[in-house]
Amino acid sequence: MRIKWLGHSCFKITSKTGIRILTDPFDDNVGYKIPAVETDIITISHGHYDHNFTDCVKGNFEVLNKVGNFNVKDISITGIHTFHDAEQGEKRGNNIVYIFELDGMKLCHLGDLGHELSPSQIEMIGEIDILLIPVGGIYTINFEEAIKVVQQLNPHIVIPMHYKTTAVKFNLEGVENFTANFEGVERPSWQVLEINRENINFDKPRLYILKYE
Repeated sequence: MRIKWLGHSCFKITSKTGIRILTDPFDDNVGYKIPAVETDIITISHGHYDHNFTDCVKGNFEVLNKVGNFNVKDISITGIHTFHDAEQGEKRGNNIVYIFELDGMKLCHLGDLGHELSPSQIEMIGEIDILLIPVGGIYTINFEEAIKVVQQLNPHIVIPMHYKTTAVKFNLEGVENFTANFEGVERPSWQVLEINRENINFDKPRLYILKYE
């Protein structure tokens, strides 16, 4: 599996068979370069401009923006209903967590999760190998809540997203408070992570801070 961070909550995930998944593409109001890439599948966690801009995407793709169980191009995808805030969606509405099963691994993209997970949500998500988690607070869970969600799901690999960088135009918290609570933090000098089933068997979660280029 190849995971490329395109900024904010947008990742291009490529299976070993070449199927490409794009998560939460954003428009030019965010600050990062618009992800004008080609893909086969797009998942949208919710309908805000920094997560649902499909006009920039190339290719003959299928869009998933709802809850349910799907099989797209031989990849199993599950969308689970959550909320964008800690008040049952009263402030910011709904959010969809997506779980992808590919290359013998399970990857979970939490979208703009705004609360800790309930026991039923934890059960629906199940065991996770790779977790893409928002940590910037203000519009999502903050670093303390994100740490608790990591403990709830106990993944092997954690990749933070949706946090303040020099590119982001609006106010978010940075990633440092989150990373300070983990051992095994790796900061590769690239924005792509190659993961095989054989190299994710860690006793404790390993954190990767991917570089935006």
